[in-house]
Amino acid sequence: MKIPVFDKDKRELKQKEMPKQFSEKVREDLIHRAVVTIQSNSRQPYGAYERAGMNVSAKLSRRRKDWKGSYGHGMARTPRKSLSHRGTRFNWVGALAPNTRGGRRAHPPKADRIWDKKLNTKERRKAICSALSATIIPEMVKSRGHKLPKEFPFLLSTDIETIDKTKDVMTLLKTLGFKEDLDRTDDKILRAGKGKNRGRPYKIKKSILFVVSKNCPLNKSALNISGVDIVTPDHLNAELLAPGNNPGRLTLYTEGAVDKIADMFKY
Repeated sequence: MKIPVFDKDKRELKQKEMPKQFSEKVREDLIHRAVVTIQSNSRQPYGAYERAGMNVSAKLSRRRKDWKGSYGHGMARTPRKSLSHRGTRFNWVGALAPNTRGGRRAHPPKADRIWDKKLNTKERRKAICSALSATIIPEMVKSRGHKLPKEFPFLLSTDIETIDKTKDVMTLLKTLGFKEDLDRTDDKILRAGKGKNRGRPYKIKKSILFVVSKNCPLNKSALNISGVDIVTPDHLNAELLAPGNNPGRLTLYTEGAVDKIADMFKY
């Protein structure tokens, strides 16, 4: 499969043969497994204090002739602590059990739970190749909601990696025909739940993913554009190429990055 290579002014320089990694069958099941594995490994472990709600003396005897007992009093078997007593009659209050005030939780999150998952190396590589091939299929890219120019897919010449100003990157993307896709990310969605209180109040849509051959000025100049990510081939993963388990992210590859991908992800 041959794809045109454009310069920063959208002039076609040549046609480039894409490596076999971009001809893989799109396996959504493998992509799903790879993305879930990445998300599981990035979870922050959490859990309750193991003695929470249990630091209380709430022992209550059920034997017939114990002095501090409840046998024959018509009481439920809920653990209770005594607040006062008059002879053998006690003033009780429930404690310790999950159905009592201040008691422990029935099934609290355990701090020692293992959240991370494992994935075979060949499965991971095949998932990445499958996600790579989805990025050059216009129908799959459009199904994610991206707005494409009619010339898509195409590659970019390696000299765009030298762009060191954000306004120049914006000019490049508008020249290539991605203004509508960038406008999609202007609509911020207020997050539901407690994430609003934790420094992430808004959800922002994913836009273009740049894949460059090496660390370059474009890594910083494109960093501050809403919805845009930039990565080198050795840091590619299924979640970047298929956010939310949906393959077909709008991805722009430089010619040098494709040459590096051709030598990677072999299985």
